[in-house]
This record gives sequence, structure tokens and C-alpha cells, in this order.
Amino acid sequence: MTDDAMAGRARLIRFPEPSRTGAVSLEETLARRRSLRAFAPDPISLRDIGQLAWSAQGVTDDATGYRTAPSAGGTLPIEVDLLLHGVPELEDGVYRYDPIEHGLRHRLDGDRREAVTEATLNQGFVADAPVVVVLSGVAARIVPRFGALSDRLIDMEVGHVGQNVSLQAVALGLGTVVVVAFREADLAAALELAEGERPIYLMPVGRAS
Repeated sequence: MTDDAMAGRARLIRFPEPSRTGAVSLEETLARRRSLRAFAPDPISLRDIGQLAWSAQGVTDDATGYRTAPSAGGTLPIEVDLLLHGVPELEDGVYRYDPIEHGLRHRLDGDRREAVTEATLNQGFVADAPVVVVLSGVAARIVPRFGALSDRLIDMEVGHVGQNVSLQAVALGLGTVVVVAFREADLAAALELAEGERPIYLMPVGRAS
């Protein structure tokens, strides 16, 4: 890949500022949260995608860098990728959330849904969702501090992040489900994850069909 192509892939697509208040209460989102596996083909707006990404790993305090989900020792081992399809403002592809800039970095071109769905043992509803949130753990960030506890702490942190995304989806009139049945190596290959990045959760997001 040329330097120009790499620079293009790394280009930042900024989201609108995330909302920090909303019309739906926390109690209502908890009551309405359900696993959704049947998605309408309707596209999701860039603003709503940004809100979902912010709920996962957004910065809530510029001075400290604190995020929307707690992180053991502030090690921040979670990466958020978004597999996007049919978003009017963006090309189909895989994007990585940049929490500091509250934007996306374009990583991979094209519709990757077939390969990702095959890695999930052909759970077809994954391919129907216009957005698939992928949560991966990077052990190298946390092992120096927590050693043998690191895998457990990463899995706990992914759970915190996933619940944030689930509740944010409800508040936006969307739905999601956590998918953990997949062939890890095949999924990592389909998303071209870097060495040391372990996919843990897939969360297809969309409107109910």
C-alpha cells in the first residue's frame, strides 16, 4: 500500500458532538432492552453511529481522559470497530472509533458482511444489520499491570462497554444483541485485526424489522 493510500485510510471522519442528555430515562431503557435479531434495512445516521460509538468508549472528561465505561487501572484495553453498510455519508467498510477525536478512522474498504457472517457460524441476521459494533481486547495494554488477571478484566470491561451500547441503542430507537459464537481466527482475519487484538463481542445494530 502506498503512503497516500495509508493516509487516506487513516483520514478522520468526525462525528457531531455526542448528546449527554436525552428524552428517554435510564429506567425506561433498562425496561425496554431486549435482544434483537431481525433488522430492517433502514440506514442509521452518522449522528446515531457517533452516539453508539461514544457510549462504548467516548471521553467524558477531557482533563482525565475518563471514558463512558470503567477500565481497570485506566489501561483502556478495548478497541471499537464498526462494520458499516449503507450509511449515506460513508463508504461501506470497517472503521475504527477514535475516542480522543470522537471520529472514525477508515480501516478497510468494501462490504465485509459475508466474511464476518461466515465467521459467526452463518448467523444471517449479522449481515442484515446496517451497523455491527466489534469489541476487541488488547492484552498488551493491561498485562504489565495485572498479569494473570488480565483476561478476566478485559472480559469484564467488554461487558461494561456492551451494556452501554445496548442501552444507548434503545435510547436511539434501535436494538442490538451480543454475538459471541464465532470462530475467533476467522473473524480476526475478516476484519484484518492487528496481532494481539482479540475479538470478543459482535453487536449488530439496527431498527426492528
